[in-house]
Parts: sequence; structure tokens; C-alpha cells
Amino acid sequence: MSAAVFCTHFLLAQSPETNKIRQYRQANEHQLLSDFVSFLSIPNIVGDSISIRHNADYIMQAMRNKGIENIQLLYPTTVKSVPAVYGEVNVPGATQTIIFYAHYDGQPVNAAQWAKGLSPFEPKLLNASLENNGTIIDFPAKDKAFDPEWRIYARGASDDKAGVMAILNAYDAIIKTGMKPTVNIKFFFEGEEEAGSDHLHEILQNYKTLLQSDLWIICDGPVHQSGKKQVVFGVRGDAHVSISVYGSKRPLHSGHYGNWAPNPAMLLSQLLSSMKDKNGKVTIKGFYDDVVPLSVSEKNALKVVPPVDIQMKNELGFTQQEISSMSLAESINLPSLNINGMNSANVGKNASNVIPTIASAVLDLRLVVGNDWKRQQQKVVAHIKSQGYFVTEQEPTDEERKKYAKIAKVNLSSGYNAQKTSMDLPVAKKVIAALQSTVQDKVVLMPTLGGSLPLFVFEQYLKAKTITVPIANHDNNQHAENENIRLLNFWNGFETMAALMMMK
Repeated sequence: MSAAVFCTHFLLAQSPETNKIRQYRQANEHQLLSDFVSFLSIPNIVGDSISIRHNADYIMQAMRNKGIENIQLLYPTTVKSVPAVYGEVNVPGATQTIIFYAHYDGQPVNAAQWAKGLSPFEPKLLNASLENNGTIIDFPAKDKAFDPEWRIYARGASDDKAGVMAILNAYDAIIKTGMKPTVNIKFFFEGEEEAGSDHLHEILQNYKTLLQSDLWIICDGPVHQSGKKQVVFGVRGDAHVSISVYGSKRPLHSGHYGNWAPNPAMLLSQLLSSMKDKNGKVTIKGFYDDVVPLSVSEKNALKVVPPVDIQMKNELGFTQQEISSMSLAESINLPSLNINGMNSANVGKNASNVIPTIASAVLDLRLVVGNDWKRQQQKVVAHIKSQGYFVTEQEPTDEERKKYAKIAKVNLSSGYNAQKTSMDLPVAKKVIAALQSTVQDKVVLMPTLGGSLPLFVFEQYLKAKTITVPIANHDNNQHAENENIRLLNFWNGFETMAALMMMK
């Protein structure tokens, strides 16, 4: 195929079905955004069981309004405060069943950290991103259109209430435009994802028959940094390690005892520094040994991922990546070790001339296929011991302080493994074709998403295949203050989810 023919092929790739969904959305933008704002106004902090239930009730009513059937709450065995919301649509003649997943809970917030005029659960419309000097504007009158570059700021705007609304409104748009899905559809909206989905496996076990399908479509995360839509075939696993090292039993005057008493902040810095070399590679023994190599299809996909390293360095304000020999797309296919945070005594106006008593850090371990999260944590523990530390899970006793020169308290979190679906499966090719039908540019195929989702449990308990199709803008500030969704990404999400519901 010549280059000209190839380009023409993609210029003509947008389907009539996509155009119908777009026309429906354009005619109903005000109502669609009004519903979204109402949803975003309900606090959804993970762990707040009352608010979580209010969100679940809102979703259930929205599903009833759209004619979805068999609507119910799916509960885990051990707690009753974190239900998943379920519904289904059976399509006559359909031979495949697709489950669409998103989560409705959100990360904790500190409202004081949000920009002036913004509040996590009082959604505001801005005429651009804050980074591009966006300002708060009124929602336009019903006879005025929305600019697709405008953004809505609120907790959950992108992660992941946009996913919930995109899925539900995609189905509604299909029906109201006189079209019909080609697959049986099941809806599954989780309420505990931001807490690590600790009880998701119980729901999957309890409702194993109900949740049988040919594929799960996971709507979470951002599109590619280039702005292009992407299909992601895997996610990294995740686990954490908390470390505290100790000096004297009380703070010491740095003049009287400096050069003599051990400084735990310095000890911790040296310990953490020993875990990576100057090129960004983790030096912990065996850290990369069990990684499953990329397949030929995955390697080929990475070769044509749009390069965004220069763009992102300019956007984020640094010049040198950690692993100098790897692009961003390549680096997220390796396990990583990240320092989430460090703490020891005070800084800034509260700083004082002391030798602190303790220094602490939290490490975030991202895993790829082949890693076991418990084994990866133990590699870190073994490394700490190799640096001369006595490792304990409790505060050190006086006897231990007398016996050991260096002491580290190490606590291990729960975690989960990475998961990946083959790009070469027939259903995977259908998903790619469906997404391609919604855009003129070629969609990006990624072996692995940089972030983590507990998709391993779907494979473990249901033997299910999952593919992630994100919709949010890459600069959405998820998990942080000033979370937002770009309207064009929100609108495109409707078209994306509708295409998957009508995939050939």
C-alpha cells in the first residue's frame, strides 16, 4: 500500500456510526454536562461509606433511566460498604459479551491545596487548563455551544467518573439514535479502586457466573501524551515498602554531637542511593531477573508509538530522564522503584540545628509480567540487610539498639501482580478496529500502561481477558489537586465506548 493510499485510508476511517453518536452528543451537550456536574458534586472519597453509597445510588438511577436491566449492587463477602454497581443488556443474536468497567470512588483530597476559586466537589468550568492561564467561566446558556478545549475541574472528573458517564451515555446514545449494540453488554462500576481494590476478588468470586464474558473493557487512565487515542493491553502491578532508620533516642544538638552521633537522615539517603545507579537502573539483586520479555507484536508496537519525550520534558520542566537509554514508552515496560516520599525532622521556617532521631521513606514498586509482588518486596528487604542493617517490623528495643549499629524498621504493604492480554487475540483485533473507526489518526497500541490497576484478579478469579481503553487527557492531575477533564476528551469517550459496543 502506498503512503498516499495509506493516509487516505485513515482519513476516511471515521464511521457513519461515530458521526451519529457525535451528532446526538452535540444536540444534547447541556443536559449531558448537567448530569456530569451533578455526579461530580457527590463526594466520592474512598473509605467514606456513606458518600460511596450515594454515588452508587446515583449510578443505579442513571442506569434505570437508560433502560438497562438487572441492575443490582454486588457486595464482597467481608464488608458491605464498597459495592460494585452492575447492570446488563442482552442483545438478540449477539454471540459475544463485553463487560465495561470503570470506578466511581476517588482519591482523598486536601481542598486547601486546590487553586483559588476551585473546590473538589463544586465542579467549575474553565476556559483552558490552569497551566495555560485558564480562568473560571459560567456554564453557557442553552443556546450557546461548549468549546471542546474548555475543562471541568473536580475530584473524579477524569479518574474515573468520566469513564462511568462515557460508558452509560454511549449506550444511551446508541439506543436514541436508532442503532443497536452488536454484543451483549454488562456494566461493572467499582467503588474501591483507589484503595487498592482490596475486596474486588471477593465480588468476582461471589458473582462468578454473573460476570462471565468474552472480554472486559477497562475505561480508566489517560490517552497517549500525543493526544491520540490508545489501546492498552496490560497494566503494571504495584506494592509498597515503608522504611524507617534510627539514630539516637532523642534529638541532639548538631554542634555538640555532629560528626559523632549517627544521623538517620544521612543513613537513609545513603541506603536509598544504593538502590539505583547513576543511569537510573535498580541495583537490587535480581530486580529484573524474572521479567517476561516483550513479544514480537509488542516490540513492533513500541517502534511506532509517537515520540513524546521532548514534549513531556518541556511540559514538566526537566532535561534528563532517569534511564538515559530508554524512551518513556520503553521504560514503563520495566519494573520500577520509586521514592514516594521521605521525612526526617523539619525544614523551612521550622528547621532547627538538630540531629534527628528517625528518618522514613515509602517506596513504590511497579511490577511487570513475571514479577511476583511479594518476591519483589523481599528483594528490597534482602538489599537492606546486605547494606548492614538489622531489619525488624517493630520499633527497635533498647537491647536491639545496643546490639546493632544500623537498624531499619521495614513494613510491607499488600499488592498485586501485573497483567497483560495478547495483542494477537481475535477479540483484541476487533477492539483495535472499533477504536480506529472513530478517528482519522492511527490509534496508539501500548503493551503496558504506566499506571497500575488490579486487573490480575480478573484473570486469577474469572480467567478473563482485559483491555484498557482510556479517555482522559494526559494532563488531568489525577490523584492530585486541580483534577480536570478536557471536554473534547469527555466527548470522544462517548464515541469510543459506543464503537466498542457496536464493534464488528
